[in-house]
Amino acid sequence: MAQVTAPAELSADRREADRDLPSRNDVLASSWSALVGGPVGDHAVIGRARFFTPLRVILVLSIVFLSLGWFGKAACIQQIDNGPYGELNLDWGGSRQYVAMCYSDTIPLYGAERLNLGEFPYKASWSEVDSDGSQHMRYMEYPVVTGLYQYLSMRIAKAWDASNWLPQALQVVIYFNVVAVGLALAWLVTMWATTMLAGRRVWDAALAACSPLVVVHVFTNFDALATAFAAAGLLAWARKRPVLAGVLLGVGGAAKLYPLFFLLPLLALCLRTGNVRTWVNTAAAAVGTWVAINLPIALLYPNGWWEFFRLNSSRHQDPDSIYNVITSFTRWPGLDGPLASRETPVVLNLVSLGLFALVCVGVAYLAVAAPRRPRVAQLCFLIVAGFLLTNKVWSPQYSLWLVPLAVLALPHRRILLVWMAIDAFVWAPRMYYYLGTDHKGLPEQWFTGTVIIRDLAVVALCVLIVRQIYRPSEDLVRRSGVDDPVGGVLDGATDIRDFAHRKVTKK
Repeated sequence: MAQVTAPAELSADRREADRDLPSRNDVLASSWSALVGGPVGDHAVIGRARFFTPLRVILVLSIVFLSLGWFGKAACIQQIDNGPYGELNLDWGGSRQYVAMCYSDTIPLYGAERLNLGEFPYKASWSEVDSDGSQHMRYMEYPVVTGLYQYLSMRIAKAWDASNWLPQALQVVIYFNVVAVGLALAWLVTMWATTMLAGRRVWDAALAACSPLVVVHVFTNFDALATAFAAAGLLAWARKRPVLAGVLLGVGGAAKLYPLFFLLPLLALCLRTGNVRTWVNTAAAAVGTWVAINLPIALLYPNGWWEFFRLNSSRHQDPDSIYNVITSFTRWPGLDGPLASRETPVVLNLVSLGLFALVCVGVAYLAVAAPRRPRVAQLCFLIVAGFLLTNKVWSPQYSLWLVPLAVLALPHRRILLVWMAIDAFVWAPRMYYYLGTDHKGLPEQWFTGTVIIRDLAVVALCVLIVRQIYRPSEDLVRRSGVDDPVGGVLDGATDIRDFAHRKVTKK
């Protein structure tokens, strides 16, 4: 008699009656679901899949779009034997990096930062000649975590290059691929944390995983390192581990400064709910971690460590900044007038800093004055977007900072997809503007015109978020009785402002 095998046991019952089902309630997701069989059925058992859980599906989608991002940069790591003795070089002839729109900072920085020589960042220095003929000493221009990541990637690339049994290529090509693997892992961490933070709207994270900004910019620079620590820090906060949240935000701040901006909205919200001690623990851990990472480099190589701050102080307005957009269309000479290549734009620095300070005041005011306490993700998006809009530098890959925050703060899929598509499209006119009109490139206004559209799209997102802060009934996240999935100790906390109001009313 044949042996009968019992079916495999179902996974633990994690059904959520109120889980958001976009294939049913979102027009865009419903139409796309036709590719995989249509909307989820009325009798489907939600939350008991053994393997294809939402998290795993989102991570698979992330890998697909990371692969597209790598292929988008692949044209810039092609090799050609055009040396005088037939040696290999990168095939960047005919401004290939701009024509193919595959440019990545990783590749030129390998030589420019003297990584190709195997030297330690911040210790290594070199002389740079300015346009006026003056010479200046230069050092690694990135924050410590990012600089050390480049150093570690370089050591791995050189070890690979020295092996006799691994596939060989130009050392800079190996370096790019090593960097790309690490950045891909960092982005997967970003998506894991974002998915965990999304709560009942878990599928919102899929929009971040499939963002066109990932395809264009995840390998343009090293910003995925910061997004990973920023998202993981918010996840630690959401799980009521304030010290771990501070440590992660501190590490993220040592990669890019923006994760430390989260401390301001957290402070304002903690003041509103009486959780100041929790915030103090997080802030102390964040500052302590940042100092612990930076202090050894600052003591050993003070000039190299200071280079990041010096460069950001003396740096002129970036092509993507609103200040350059105004200059582009009006021929206005700028806040400081004509400047030499290394002359510090004092007025521009003060105006940019002052405008960002106003943004911080505005975010803090929203946190304490809104009728209902805003969500953490809403305020974090507003402060980061405000920084980018008012800063003198908006490097194109900085837009990645907004992607995880956007899907948590404003999960309106069609709106976010339009913004992401616009922001990603800016890369094309930027590359062809750099190509130059003498080489059939685009005039500057074609590029700065798209920057205006990008900025207006981000401003529109901010306006919608502020509207939902004052009209929480329109907030998709807060439906079904949810308060704040990212809130941690703030989630469901007593609002001191409301408590005081009720006390006065009773009197």
